[in-house]
Amino acid sequence: MQQYESVIILTPLLSEDVAKEVIAKFKNILNEGGAEIVAEDDWGLKKLAYPIQKKTTGFYHLTEFKAPGELIQKLELEYKRDERIMRFLTIALDKHAVAYNKKKRSGAFNKKAETKTEEVAN
Repeated sequence: MQQYESVIILTPLLSEDVAKEVIAKFKNILNEGGAEIVAEDDWGLKKLAYPIQKKTTGFYHLTEFKAPGELIQKLELEYKRDERIMRFLTIALDKHAVAYNKKKRSGAFNKKAETKTEEVAN
């Protein structure tokens, strides 16, 4: 199974409960398709780089998962059908991206920044 990363931008008109409901819907699609969710990251309400459908903000959500390739087409078709999703992007991760994400989740990048600030303080 290939490892993928999918980012969706939900319309800002949704309440947080409805946004969580939409995310749960797509997690359910992944689970039913035989995918294994590796990590999730809810970025919250962010400003968009450019207006989409006359909206300047959106709820961002990132999901990293392992899945068979056939599932991606089904997932993206459901993304397109859902009016609450303004944009989405799903990419296949290579071994370097998988290693980078694993380090990022473990906090390896934050530890280096902390040691530099401690050295400056001393």
